[in-house]
Amino acid sequence: MDQQWTPPEAPTGAALPAPPARGLVRKPGADAQRGLLHRGNGLLRTAWSRPIVRQLTRFTGVGIVCTLTSLALYALCRPWLGPQLANAIALIATSVMNTSLNRRFTFRIRERRGLAQDHFNGLVAMGVALLLTSGSLLVLLWVNPLAGVAVELWTTTIAGWVATAVRFSLLRHWIFRRARNA
Repeated sequence: MDQQWTPPEAPTGAALPAPPARGLVRKPGADAQRGLLHRGNGLLRTAWSRPIVRQLTRFTGVGIVCTLTSLALYALCRPWLGPQLANAIALIATSVMNTSLNRRFTFRIRERRGLAQDHFNGLVAMGVALLLTSGSLLVLLWVNPLAGVAVELWTTTIAGWVATAVRFSLLRHWIFRRARNA
């Protein structure tokens, strides 16, 4: 009963590997999968070390909060004010919030120096967004005067995505250029 386990291809007198333990069957490719996960973590770590990746991630979080707020404001104001005025009010209100959140979280600027100028420049960037979203609503209502609120919301959301790309570029390269590597 006390015999040693020897694989058939092992030469006599060679160091013998331990016999496989019961219940611990290794799946083929498990080491390769672990290697891919490790490399994947390395890629993620490398990507996260780049300022633009960190900024885009934080900018996306701020954008989600501001988009939901803007859509809610638009939907609340739309019945009383019409599509264009409701869009303008929602954009102006959320633009101030957006600039504050991006200043603080995306670009990590906590000092009060430059606050008024940053908000003024943020309003200029909001003007671009207002042109894009109002223009898209104008075109929609020209093509389909009976479009419902849901179609208007989708139209302003898609135009807002384009405006968002423009806004990030303006924030990063103009408004908060002093914190580009945050």
